Amino acid sequence: MHATDSRGHSPAFLQPQNGSSHRSSGYVPGKVVPLRPPPPPKSQASAKLTSIRQEARATFAFSPEEQQAQRERQKQKRHKNTFICFAFTSFSFFVALAVILGISSKYAPDENCPDQNPRLRNWDPGQDSAKQVVIKEGDMFRLTSDATVNSIVIQDGGLLVFGDDKDGSRNITLRTRYILIKDGGALHIGAEKCRYKSKATMALYGKSDEGESMPTFGKKFIGVEAGGTLEIHGAQKVSWTLLARTLHSSGLTFGSYAFEKDFSRGLNVRIIDQDTAKILESARFDTHEYHNESRRLQEFLRIQDPGRIVAIAVGDSAAKSLLQGTIQMIQDRLGSKLIQGLGYRQAWALVGVIDGGSISCNESVRNYENHSSGGKALAQREFYTVDGQKFTVIAYSEWIEGVSLSGFRVEVVDGVKLHLLDDVSSWKPGDQIVVASTDYSMYQAEEFTLLPCPECNRFQVKVKEAPQFLHMGEITDGVDMRAEVGILTRNVVIQGEMEDSCYAGNQCQFFDYDTFGGHVMIKKNFTSVHLSYVELKHMGQQQLGRYPVHFHLCGDVDYKGGYRHATFVDGLSIHHSFSRCITVHGTNGLLIKDTIGFDTLGHCFFLEDGVEQRNTLFHNLGLLTKPGTLLPTDRNNSMCTTMRDKVFGNYVPVPSTDCMAVSTFWIAHPNNNLISNAAAGSQDAGIWYLFHKEPTGESSGLQLLAKPELTPLGIFYNNRVHSSFKAGLFIDKGVKTTNASAADPREYLCLDNSARFRPHQDADPEKPRVAALIDRLISFKNNDNGAWVRGGDIVVQNSAFADNGIGLTFASDGSFPSDEGSSQEVSESLFVGESRNYGFQGGQNKYVGTGGIDQKPRTLPRNRTFPIRGFQIYDGPIHLTRCTFKKYVPTPDRYTSAVGFLVKNPWQITPRNNISLVKFGPHVSLNVFFGKPGPWFEDCELDGDKNSIFHDIDGSVTGYKDAYVGRIDNYLIRHPSCVNITKWNAVVCSGNYAQVYVQTWSTQNLTMTITRDEYPSYPMVLRGINQKATFPQYQPVIMLEKGYTIHWNGPAPRTAFLYLVNFNKESQPCLLSQPRQKSQDSSLTLLLLHPIPSATKACWSYLLNGVQVSPLLSTSTACG
Repeated sequence: MHATDSRGHSPAFLQPQNGSSHRSSGYVPGKVVPLRPPPPPKSQASAKLTSIRQEARATFAFSPEEQQAQRERQKQKRHKNTFICFAFTSFSFFVALAVILGISSKYAPDENCPDQNPRLRNWDPGQDSAKQVVIKEGDMFRLTSDATVNSIVIQDGGLLVFGDDKDGSRNITLRTRYILIKDGGALHIGAEKCRYKSKATMALYGKSDEGESMPTFGKKFIGVEAGGTLEIHGAQKVSWTLLARTLHSSGLTFGSYAFEKDFSRGLNVRIIDQDTAKILESARFDTHEYHNESRRLQEFLRIQDPGRIVAIAVGDSAAKSLLQGTIQMIQDRLGSKLIQGLGYRQAWALVGVIDGGSISCNESVRNYENHSSGGKALAQREFYTVDGQKFTVIAYSEWIEGVSLSGFRVEVVDGVKLHLLDDVSSWKPGDQIVVASTDYSMYQAEEFTLLPCPECNRFQVKVKEAPQFLHMGEITDGVDMRAEVGILTRNVVIQGEMEDSCYAGNQCQFFDYDTFGGHVMIKKNFTSVHLSYVELKHMGQQQLGRYPVHFHLCGDVDYKGGYRHATFVDGLSIHHSFSRCITVHGTNGLLIKDTIGFDTLGHCFFLEDGVEQRNTLFHNLGLLTKPGTLLPTDRNNSMCTTMRDKVFGNYVPVPSTDCMAVSTFWIAHPNNNLISNAAAGSQDAGIWYLFHKEPTGESSGLQLLAKPELTPLGIFYNNRVHSSFKAGLFIDKGVKTTNASAADPREYLCLDNSARFRPHQDADPEKPRVAALIDRLISFKNNDNGAWVRGGDIVVQNSAFADNGIGLTFASDGSFPSDEGSSQEVSESLFVGESRNYGFQGGQNKYVGTGGIDQKPRTLPRNRTFPIRGFQIYDGPIHLTRCTFKKYVPTPDRYTSAVGFLVKNPWQITPRNNISLVKFGPHVSLNVFFGKPGPWFEDCELDGDKNSIFHDIDGSVTGYKDAYVGRIDNYLIRHPSCVNITKWNAVVCSGNYAQVYVQTWSTQNLTMTITRDEYPSYPMVLRGINQKATFPQYQPVIMLEKGYTIHWNGPAPRTAFLYLVNFNKESQPCLLSQPRQKSQDSSLTLLLLHPIPSATKACWSYLLNGVQVSPLLSTSTACG
């Protein structure tokens, strides 16, 4: 029962009693105190005082009205006092509650932080390189200090956690030869919801030729077996971003400046723009010998704009003919105090600002004595560009042992400021960053160290080193060529300890440095693996299976594998490593996100055996991907020809066809997702999709439910590829899946040209094709191809290609009859031939020349004669539509065209190639070019060269609607109404066209000649598209409704099959043939082609002079 006051009201709140003796049994510190029982009885004195007051109140008599008013006043007063009391008490309570909660939160463990587990014991194993540690059931250790041991095995429920502090003040280094986690063991450094704040390093030490080698894992590793848990979560950072402003060589827009010369007599002057640090004028005035030179200097200074920086240095001597008016001008406009007394051969230098007064002037003078000035007269001042970049201007003059020297320098001081696209406030002074190349050479990528920059905003950093190369920070000519900028530093580091040079059997014939780094391997049935914001450096080994991060035959690692929390790696920095970046081997459903792979050997992001599916690579950056030795496709030229221990017999590998395919992203199965990644520099390719005929490596023998060649492409969206030599994006080829033998002496897993991408629904060739979509690809500054895409159906859309040797090449699935009718399309895309990204010499850039538009020097994809093309037609059928071409202008040395053809093309080309709705900018001189004999084109006499053709559907290329465009000397497609365009080496014709597919049996290396009846003097001689084949093939493009004659350069083949392919379905042509005898040496057949009614489906076969000729209609899928 609650106590009541004299008026019968229960109190709103009872003050808590002092001391703990009056706390109720339900009291909990930090919570609201419950209402208590009545207080103890009052003392007699207090009771007496109460009685007197009550009597006093009763003595006074009031009228009823007065009493009522008094009661109301007392009631209001009581309410007011009650409110005040309640407010004060509530305030006190909440203050106390906040204090209690603050104290409890400071000292109470955070259940999200593994190092705050109350069951952990601090562990200090000391420094003992012989100690073999086993952490087992009941062992729950918190590592709190540096340690060195031989090895660590965590098993049977054992737990090792790195200790941390809230202020991140710890710095723990654990050195060991290896760490093995298995059977319920766990290693934790931070957690996703409680990231590690301090500095933690796991250093893996040991040489390849010492110590024991563990089964499966080898040496120098962190390994996770079945039942193991590895959770490492460093401090979160923006992993990589883009430059928001161009970073110039030396850090200044127009570069640094340095000049020095001896005996440059007189006053040497430089005028510098303070806004840009650009040298505006350079002049010398011989004021020692000539008065007119003094007057000229006076006028020169008079006309300079206020605010210009002026640097002056004496060379030899300048005083003899220096007029007073010139001296006065230097004093008035530059604020000099030393020019007035300048004497014979005195060394004097000045840096000042026009009309800046003496406060802006810095100058120095040295006397000439005994052929020396006793040091430099050095003048120096610091300025800021309009972009806020600090720079210094230096002028100096001196005599050294009778030699007069004068010079100038303009250079950045106190670091270079970078302007970035994203908020990088998580990047800190001392961190290492890398800025990618935006030129042809990947070796223009540069590393920098961050400096403190209190004046920087959250989108800026300052770096210690001056840049050597130009790095674009602009969207140039509509193409985003901004350089990627990645942060390499993390607070949690896994690193290999390295020797000073290569040793033992570590491929020292190719590397002069130690390549035996550490590695991390995760095996199947692990309990949990998540790695985020970890730095891995000096990792990987030039041995199979030893990679910085390696998911080895793990199967499904997402929900399909029973993992409620799907496996991922996020925000890793893998750099200066020796074998790949992340290897996904027999593993599905892995997420690789925000990870950087920089300066590594061999394929970087590597999906290995051709069985890996459903993996997602999101917003990763790979750059400076260099050759390695592991697989033939990793190797460069010298490695390829030297490493012959796995070929058969005396076979010498051919680098261009067996090797040389190292790629930043090596994707061996199409059912994976690539989203927002950047391949920013590889020796060969940026992103390479290849197609295994069967599983390889340790997955050999597995039955593929769906062949990679037939499987639809996963998501490909918003990826960037640049600064690679062979191709930015390459979709083609596979690897050899049989061992070397006498029949095929090439090495297992060497590059192989047999695979073709033919995506179908459910990977079933009997079901409809499913177009592979390449959406929002940006490709620039790739030496050969921006993208090479073979197979079908494939659609490229919303993409951009700039400054590539060839922007985009489409190659068909194959040729009739093996290709049952695939197609390729590019739409809504931009092609730029020579952008305003002029490049920068150096960093292994091999080719420099003159641009076609402005004749300015620029780096080139190949030598100065290489024919640059925007879109290249190989065979077809292709469809180019709604695309724009800019800046394709030839030079006297080379042909540059928006549309071109594969040079030296022995293959077939279909008249079903079509172009529509394209636009050409004002700086496009050659819309299309068909080639001419000369450099790169050679004689232009191969079958594909002669039959080059496309259909200009709407006239957007030629101005002639529904026109076919072929080579100017192709009389198989001509008629009298055709129009020649000599500049293009082209002829534009109307009409109906098709291909004749001619296959001969029992013949070798015959040349076939085909002649149009109207043009008997203009035959076309064909060598055959595959002369070494058992059944040689010839595929000329011809005009329908015309007569033709075919003969061979030897005895006619006993059997010849003729097909009409790639014609317009509406024409429904049929092939008729009859014999024509000419001599005993050769047989000639006259072929007449006519349209026939669509209902007529029959054609005929003839026996011509004993030669079986079978003219047949091809299947509709290939015909039209």
